[in-house]
Amino acid sequence: MLFAIVVISVACNSLQATNNNLEEAKKEIAESNAIYFESFVKNDSSIFIDRYAEDACIMAPFAPQACGRENAARFFRIAYDIYGLRNGRFITTAVYGSGNEFVTEEGLWQSFNERGELFDDGKFLVLWKKTSNGWKMFRDSFSSNRSQPAK
Repeated sequence: MLFAIVVISVACNSLQATNNNLEEAKKEIAESNAIYFESFVKNDSSIFIDRYAEDACIMAPFAPQACGRENAARFFRIAYDIYGLRNGRFITTAVYGSGNEFVTEEGLWQSFNERGELFDDGKFLVLWKKTSNGWKMFRDSFSSNRSQPAK
């Protein structure tokens, strides 16, 4: 009987720790997402790059996988200079995982041009990684709801 009580107690404590870790991850993800598009508003790639882990990969539609900080900077320049991305919005619909090392965020996104007009929208899955600098995007995969790349 004592053994069963100990096992249940440990399981409850473990579940509570997992819930706390996941809530911490959700909070940091929401904070990161809230400033992500500031990088485009301010034309400041450092804000954008700081959302990603050192070993992150961006897996955009119609493009090869782009890994590392240099490629993240290149991705930012293309989005800003060629596609005219100036603002956007993330709508997180779910966050899955224990919150210990990795969590997965699922949601929708919208992109706006310099006139504030919606020019693209879609869905995303982001694998977030807990780093010494907080939760960072490790794998960023998204696709457009449009049939071809935005111009």
